[in-house]
Amino acid sequence: MKTNLTRSLALAALSLALPLQAADSTGYVDFGKFSPPRSGGQFVEVNIRDNLIGMVARLAATQEPEVAELIGGLKRIRVNVIGLDDENRGEIGDRVSQLGAELDKQGWERIVTARTGTEEVNVFLKTREQEAVEGIVVTILQGGKEAVLINVVGDIRPEQIATLGERFNLEPLKQAGRAIGKS
Repeated sequence: MKTNLTRSLALAALSLALPLQAADSTGYVDFGKFSPPRSGGQFVEVNIRDNLIGMVARLAATQEPEVAELIGGLKRIRVNVIGLDDENRGEIGDRVSQLGAELDKQGWERIVTARTGTEEVNVFLKTREQEAVEGIVVTILQGGKEAVLINVVGDIRPEQIATLGERFNLEPLKQAGRAIGKS
């Protein structure tokens, strides 16, 4: 039971990573404030700072040291999920587009751009030379129904991401680790 709880907590923290305390960190991106849609649609805001991340890393350390090492290097995780309706769809779409343009200007590397019909996914990385990823930003517009923005800040090593993907047989993590390692 303890192993499952530790693994679940660690995977939950990690899965949020796949859009941190100091606002001056180069991997931190301020998405601004969002309000719930007036139509009562979905609205989720998760903001996990390094103190809670550190506790999860300590819990995972004895059972899952690889997970603990990755989590221990994180400083902040922010996730916003905003339901889109007729009133906010244009504004949120524009904010996501502006965010992408700003990240491009600031030297973030756009490693994924995927568009299918009305869905769009972008993944940006802020790297420190070839050593580590300092920040990951993921933006998702899902068919005019919801927007998801994720920012993960910390010291994230590509080999850690790939190792965790292998360890837990999570294909998206395996692919992300490989993609980051190549960039």
